Order: sequence, then C-alpha cells, then structure tokens
Amino acid sequence: MTGATKPLNPRGTKYERADFPVFEFPVVGKARYNYTTGEALGRFLAGLKDGRILGTYCNKCGRVFVPPRMYCSYCFREVDGWVEVRDEGVVVTAVMSYISATRARLEKPVAVGVIKLDVPGRTFDDHFFPGLMHYICGATEDDVKSMRIFGARVKAKWKPPEQRTGSITDIECFEVVRP
Repeated sequence: MTGATKPLNPRGTKYERADFPVFEFPVVGKARYNYTTGEALGRFLAGLKDGRILGTYCNKCGRVFVPPRMYCSYCFREVDGWVEVRDEGVVVTAVMSYISATRARLEKPVAVGVIKLDVPGRTFDDHFFPGLMHYICGATEDDVKSMRIFGARVKAKWKPPEQRTGSITDIECFEVVRP
C-alpha cells in the first residue's frame, strides 16, 4: 500500500497534549414536542415521583434492568416482572464534567458517575448490573482523578415529595456515604 503513513503515536495522544476544537451552537427558537413514555419508562418515572426506583427482571438470565425494559435484550423474551431497587449503591466509574445535563457550559465541574444499585436478594458482577448515570454530590475533583470515588457507597438525595415531577431529576444526586 503506497502513500500510507504510520500514526505518530499508535497508543494515542495524552490528554494534556491534545488540541480539542470547541463547537458552540446558538439556540434557535424552542421546539415543542410530546413524547410517549410507554409502560416501562412511564412506570419508572411514576416510581421516581413516589421516591422509589423500579426495574424489571428476567428469570432466565438473572439480569435486572434499571431503567426498566419490557423485553430482555439478552434472552430475547419478555421480562418476568417488576422489582423495587434500593436507592443506594456503589460508584462503578466517574468523571468530572464541565457540561450540564442541558449541555450548558459549567464554571465548576461536577462529578458524574455510573451507580451500581443494590437489589435485595440479588448479586451482580461488574459487567451486568442495574444502574443509573447520575450526579455524585460530595465528590471532589481529586476523588475522581485519584479514583478514590470508585467503589464508594452512595445514597440517593431526593427532592422533597412536593417538588417531584416524575423525572430522573427527582433524584438531585447520589451522596457519598461516609463511614
């Protein structure tokens, strides 16, 4: 193959040396739309409004889905039922983000992570587990960079019941549970 060039660094470029472009898109008007949640997501969001995290489970493979699904994507069959998941768990991975949930640029970064949620009577490995990606309050930038936050126990910090709307933001964040 003529003209092919070998990459300068086949293992990638260190983050500190990479020059990332910045793209900004102005907001043009407002879009109005309706979205039908369906049975699984609708019941999940109603549970959040009540201060509960709901999931579905498949008896054949043992997986629990949070957010819930109506069909097991591993066994290609309908799920067997619903389960209430605890609002506590363990941080599996985390990053510091300068981008908000609405894609606005933040002045101070926030910790965002994947939370492996506890399900009474069930255990899961590190590859297939019920979990949510959410903010982690109380985690510092150093906690994330040093990976101290990985494996930390966390608990959901809920909005007061009268402020809940049936949205994932009914959970303000997951707070680190300090021993």
